[in-house]
Amino acid sequence: MKLPREVAAFDSASAMVVATARFLHNRDTPPMGRPAGRLLGPLAVAANRLPIRLRETIYSLASGAEARPAAHMAALDIEDVAAAIAGLYPRRRYPAVAIGSSSGALVHLCAALGMAWLPQTLLLPLRQRQVPPDDSMRAVHAFDATAQALLARNPDFVLHHMHDPNQDRLTSRRMAYFRVKRTRLGPAYERFLAETLDPGGVLLLAECTRRWPTTRVGQRHVFQFGAVGGLEPQQYHEGDPRIADYLRRYGVQRTRWQVPAPDGESPEAEWGFEPALRDDVIAFASRHGYQVRRLVFDDPDDLSPLVADLYRWWYRRRGLPADRLLVESFMLLDPWWALRTGCVPYWSTFPVEGSANALTRYLEQSDAYDYLHLMLFCHGVESVGLATVDQWKAVLDHARVAGSFAGVDPGRYPSDLATFFRYQSALRAIPARYPIPEPLPLTEFGRFFAEHRHRYPAVKIED
Repeated sequence: MKLPREVAAFDSASAMVVATARFLHNRDTPPMGRPAGRLLGPLAVAANRLPIRLRETIYSLASGAEARPAAHMAALDIEDVAAAIAGLYPRRRYPAVAIGSSSGALVHLCAALGMAWLPQTLLLPLRQRQVPPDDSMRAVHAFDATAQALLARNPDFVLHHMHDPNQDRLTSRRMAYFRVKRTRLGPAYERFLAETLDPGGVLLLAECTRRWPTTRVGQRHVFQFGAVGGLEPQQYHEGDPRIADYLRRYGVQRTRWQVPAPDGESPEAEWGFEPALRDDVIAFASRHGYQVRRLVFDDPDDLSPLVADLYRWWYRRRGLPADRLLVESFMLLDPWWALRTGCVPYWSTFPVEGSANALTRYLEQSDAYDYLHLMLFCHGVESVGLATVDQWKAVLDHARVAGSFAGVDPGRYPSDLATFFRYQSALRAIPARYPIPEPLPLTEFGRFFAEHRHRYPAVKIED
């Protein structure tokens, strides 16, 4: 179960497709999506003892090691990548297959319903050394020739070159973010669906409607400055006092970023759904007698309250306690262990103030949980909009019995390199063990949503 080397493992879509596929193989999700990743844990613990700037360098080197040379990426056939993605899943019949946007909550929905997920968006990490993180004017055209060659070879996707010096400061020192969005299913995905989807089965389109200002570089090629997280688009483009403080901490002699002028809006590079794919899915379903349902949501973690409540209802129906909430963070997630430990999964996009506020609203509107286990993805820098340890401690105070950090050292957050390995140990330390249940029928999920949809105004299910 290996991802193709051209796709970043250190990314939302990759981590989530691996977690989904491994669950369907009745396996847990190892660190970094690879069983061998566990061997790096002791090195990360040792690196944690180093000064912060050395830890940042290690983070940059480790994440940048995934990047591929421009010449290699220019010759990539995306269908080879799609075939490898589909090949991660067990070859068996599925009542439904999800296609589209990434969301950790969607991973848990797939686990509950026993369905596979085919991502629309993938990150192709491109090796680069010549573009400083804060120089977006240089970044925008740094790889035009590579982009043109890649697009000419692959006519069925659009390219979003994303550049975020706030949250991706360390990774962008050594790689450029080429995110590609599929506009057609393509032969590999079509073949997988024809071989595995039940006759009359459901194609569930996961459509995140999040958009972002972009600058058009070429046909099917846009540049996005900034990304979903601690800042809104206008703050990236217009400036903010917190940005000036952030740049000062890194010795940058400016108070705001100079950015290419946006000339339109596009689906957000990492999370947004490219609508062109919908028409192709509908046409494919019509030819093969499948049904199409649309799961539409505004932001990637809008599904989290719905899925958490679904699990809570499911546990109670099975006669299990439903008093333990597992809060996951970005690529730190594991659907197999959530079900084995009887945890209600709530996925947060990033450890930023917006995610902390959304989680707080959920806790305040729900029956209280006895136990809270909180994971925090560590991207290495105190980026603008990052929620503080004290803010997360306030979240943990909602637990009636005990709230605890799961795998992250709050004294080293957000540069705790060991959290990518310790979160698995934290899951194993949860004392409860339950058998993995049979999947919920899709009709049961439909009934649950119909009865409770008033609680989830940002989510729609449409035919």
